[in-house]
Amino acid sequence: MTDGSGRAAFPPAPTGLGALSATEIMAGYRRKAFTPRDVVDDTIAALQASNEACNTVVTPMYEQARAEADRLTREMRAGEAKGRLTGVPVTIKDLVFVAGVPAYAGSPMNKAFVPDVDAAVVSALKASGAIITCKTTTCESGYKLTADSPVTGTTRNPWNPDRTSGGSSGGAAAGVAAGCGPIAIGTDGVGSIRVPSSFCGVFGLKPTFGLVPRSPGFSPPSWASLAHTGPITRTVADAALTLEIIAGYDLRDPASLPVAPRRFDVNAASLNGIRIGASVDLGYTAVSPDVRAAFNKALAILDSCGAQVTVDGPGLDPGILEHTLKPIAFTEQAAAVASKTTADLASSEADYRDVVSAGRHYSGTDYVEAGYRRGQARNAFLKLFERVDALVTPTVAVTAFEAGQIGVGKIDGREVDPHLGWSPFTWPINLAGLPAATLPCGFDRDGMPIGLQIVAPWLDEPTIFRIAAAFEAAQPWAKFWPSMALSEQGRVQAKA
Repeated sequence: MTDGSGRAAFPPAPTGLGALSATEIMAGYRRKAFTPRDVVDDTIAALQASNEACNTVVTPMYEQARAEADRLTREMRAGEAKGRLTGVPVTIKDLVFVAGVPAYAGSPMNKAFVPDVDAAVVSALKASGAIITCKTTTCESGYKLTADSPVTGTTRNPWNPDRTSGGSSGGAAAGVAAGCGPIAIGTDGVGSIRVPSSFCGVFGLKPTFGLVPRSPGFSPPSWASLAHTGPITRTVADAALTLEIIAGYDLRDPASLPVAPRRFDVNAASLNGIRIGASVDLGYTAVSPDVRAAFNKALAILDSCGAQVTVDGPGLDPGILEHTLKPIAFTEQAAAVASKTTADLASSEADYRDVVSAGRHYSGTDYVEAGYRRGQARNAFLKLFERVDALVTPTVAVTAFEAGQIGVGKIDGREVDPHLGWSPFTWPINLAGLPAATLPCGFDRDGMPIGLQIVAPWLDEPTIFRIAAAFEAAQPWAKFWPSMALSEQGRVQAKA
C-alpha cells in the first residue's frame, strides 16, 4: 500500500501490547511472554491517550477489565483458560448492551438508562474469554456517518485530529487504528462500520443481515431493517476469528438466521478463478479524484493476485437515496422515538430532529413503496452475482473531512446530499442485506486513508475473506500507524 501524500515515512508502530493483533496476543500467552493483566494495562494506557487526543471512549470499564484480567491470569497459570479469545481486549460500541453499564447511544434522553442484560454478541465474547475495556462513542441513535453526539461531543481521527473519524462506529474504528486493542464491535445501518474503518485505515466487516444477532439490541431500535453488527480490526484474521465467535442463532432477534457455526480460511492464496466486478462510481455517483486513483491501483493489485477483474455493477436506480433509502431509514429512525415528544427531543442535535421529522412525514404507503423498490435493488444484486463472484467499489467517495461536520455537500465539483450522498457505496448494501468489508487500499494527498469495499452474495463471507486475505498479503496495511500528535489547542477542541 503506497503513501499518496509523498511523505518519506509513517510514524513507528506503537510499542504497547494493545497494538498487537488478537492472534499475536494469543500466541504470546502460549509462549508465556506476558499475561492478560500486562495486555490490559497497556491497552488501557492506549485508550486513555486515544481518548485524550480523539475523544473515543464513552464509558470506561477499566477496573472491571483489570479484575477480569487478573482472574484470567490465574486461570492461565493453572492451565484452566480455554476460550478462543481468552485475555484479548475488546471494545463495544455504545449502541450495544453491556449489562450494568450505561448505554447512552449518543442521546441525552438515555442518560439514566442502564441495561440489565448483555447483548448476544457481548455474551458470546465473554464466553470466549474476551475482556471488555470500554464503551465507544457513537452519534445519536446511530443516525449519521460520524460519531459526534450531544453526549460525547466530537470524535476525531487519529491520522489527523482535525478530521472526523467517521461513524457511527467512530470511537470503535479510531481506537483500533490507534492501537487500543485489536477488536472493536460496531454496528452498521447505512455504513457505520465501513465508513469509519475506511476513514481510520482499518478492516471493518458488515456480515450478512441476520448472521450476527442484534438482540436485545438497543432500545428503542433504530435502522430496524438495516442494521448489522460486526467486527472492526487491524487484520483479516482477527475479523474472521471474531465473526466465528459472535455469529449465531438467537430467537430474541426475529431477523436472526439459523446458520450452523463456521470456520473461515484466511490463508493468503491465489485468486485464480475468482470473478470480480468493479465499479468506481456505480455509474452515477460523484467520487473524489484521490479515491478514484487509489481504487484503480487496488484493481491492479487484485489482478496481480490472479482475480479476473471486469468493469461491472448492479445497475441501481440513481434515485435510490431519495426514493428508497430515506423513506425506509428515516421512518425507522422516527419509529425508534415514536413515544418521544418535542420536549424530549429538545436536547438532541438539530440534524437528528430533522431526520426524525422527515421520518414522521412519510406515509405508510411511502414506506411500503420504498420496500418494493428495495426488492428491485436486491434483484439487481442477484443478477450481478450470476455474472461475478464479488463486487468491489470504493468504500466512501471521499476521505475524512473536517471534524464536527455532518458530511460534505460537493465532490469534485458536483453537489451531493451532505448527510448520505458522500457515502453512496455503503447503504445500498444494507438495503440488500449483503455482507461487505472495507480494507485499506491507499492514502490521499493529505495522508488520509482510503478504503476498498468488497461485497459478496448472501452468506458468502468466505469469498470476502479470501479476497481480503490476498490483498492484505500483497499490501500489508497493518504496518502503517497514525500519529495522534496534538497541539494543546487541539486537545481542548477534542474535549469540546
